[in-house]
Amino acid sequence: MDRCLVLLLALLASFIFFGPVRTLTLDYASSPQALPRQAERAKKSSCRCFPGDACWPEPNAWDAFNRTLGGKLIATIPIAAPCHNEAFPPYDAARCDTLRNVYFFPETHLENPSSIMAPFFTNNTCNPFLPASVPCTLGYYVSYAVRASDASDYQKTIAFTNKHNIRLVIRNTGHDYNGKSTGAGAVSIWTHNMKSIELKDYRSLSFTGKAMKMSAGVEVKEAYEFADSKGIMVVGGNGPTVGIVGGYTQGGGHGPLVSKFGLAADQVLEWEVVTAAGRLLTATPDQNQDLYWALCGGGGGTYGAVVSLTAKTYPATTVSSVSISFTNTGNNADEFYDAVGTLVKSLPSMVDAGAVVIWLVTPQAFLVEPATAPGVSKADLDKLFQPLIDNLQGNAVPYTYMSQEYPTYLQSYNATNAPWNVSQNQLGGRLIPRSLIEKDPESFMAALRNIVDSGIIFSGVSFNVAKSVSSPDAIGANPYWRQTLFSAVLGTPYSFTDEPANIRYQKQMTDDLLPQLERLTPNGAAYLNEADFRQPDWKPVFYGSHYDRLNKIKARYDPDDRFYALQAVGSDRWAQQLDGRLCKV
Repeated sequence: MDRCLVLLLALLASFIFFGPVRTLTLDYASSPQALPRQAERAKKSSCRCFPGDACWPEPNAWDAFNRTLGGKLIATIPIAAPCHNEAFPPYDAARCDTLRNVYFFPETHLENPSSIMAPFFTNNTCNPFLPASVPCTLGYYVSYAVRASDASDYQKTIAFTNKHNIRLVIRNTGHDYNGKSTGAGAVSIWTHNMKSIELKDYRSLSFTGKAMKMSAGVEVKEAYEFADSKGIMVVGGNGPTVGIVGGYTQGGGHGPLVSKFGLAADQVLEWEVVTAAGRLLTATPDQNQDLYWALCGGGGGTYGAVVSLTAKTYPATTVSSVSISFTNTGNNADEFYDAVGTLVKSLPSMVDAGAVVIWLVTPQAFLVEPATAPGVSKADLDKLFQPLIDNLQGNAVPYTYMSQEYPTYLQSYNATNAPWNVSQNQLGGRLIPRSLIEKDPESFMAALRNIVDSGIIFSGVSFNVAKSVSSPDAIGANPYWRQTLFSAVLGTPYSFTDEPANIRYQKQMTDDLLPQLERLTPNGAAYLNEADFRQPDWKPVFYGSHYDRLNKIKARYDPDDRFYALQAVGSDRWAQQLDGRLCKV
């Protein structure tokens, strides 16, 4: 594995820490969708039915529901139950140790019907790193999951939850930074096992050519491998196990090919979706156009449950990549940040050439890992990085640099993307407009340096998607994408055992770190999939000028708000109580 990749993983791992054992309660108290105190809970008639309520179905009703599904209903047992004494399978030290050793890898959670990868949103439910004597409860996990195979499973699940007024959740892999794929007392449609991919000769008014139809459970790496086998490319994300059909594309979706072809949401030709009324619809630019528009970037788990999407593909081409790293020794801080600034000022020319540049700054190091440029020669990509090389050499800053041209995108992707482990950082994000870097890079670099020097991880995914659609309003994604140079994401540490530390870091993100970028980008935006879940002005920040139109579309297809997700369109009509119960505001 490239030394730069090893360093990146080590840096990320260092931000997961353990301290004095305390229980954790999420601090939603100052969020825009605050959790009211139990004494202020709304009347039960305005809440979704919750375990223990008189309305909660009897066991025979669940059994009957399971029979209609052919045995696909799964009652939740928290993944870390073997690490605790109570309620579920008994404490098993060997199984617990095994789980702890692999807990931070996606594969541990992918095949589990209820586990999620962002521990903030379990409310510390059944934490494997707390003592066995700490109670293991369902907490904010769903109560049941349906192992969906097709649209009829969706329809049966929606009908059952509608009948009993039970909260509904859509979950694929559990890659979710903002708590959208779990919910206390909920039934989830678990799409992970829907893996079919089909190559189609597609013809419509807007597109003629090869297209890929992908079912809801298809992951990024699976899509890339299928496309490569057919001599084509498809737009997807950076993480190999991220679901391509769900919240990724429905939230916009950046990735290594977007400077060349556009956002993942720009690629969609049609959606198959089951609505809150249980209707299976096809949404295209010519059929159910409003639903199509909303699903293309207006947020996942909001307007309906997607069964499949069909996306444009592109002929295979050579792909060049670059990786570079250098360190901050403490004695060369000015030279270190001067080099980072040179890279930042070079980004417009890089993304205009079709490259996507993924970079990361920590107090100790800077990495580009990788820059990906389809259809660009190695020599031309090297030229784009020459200003940075000149800066490093001129300031005598040691660095490692590697560039290579690959015959196919898949070969480039496999060679330059490290195995992904689960991010346990508290995230916040901001879309940084090209105009800021072109007109005032010094102010941006001052903010970046102040943030990083306070011990924070700062990452950027740089791209140009300005011309990949006919206008910023062509699809439901936030129009701010079209003026963005990079998506900046900040990460603060997360502790599995220290509640006060996590609360401090949550508040630091919202009240101190992100405002430094917000002051530079007034009336700006954030990528809703990589944002602060406590973002105060989340409607304009996540959805921009499209929010009102998206809200009207939601009202048409989901008038009773059966689809709810934190900070999704229309979610402000609901609030989650301290026990996880979902109630109307």
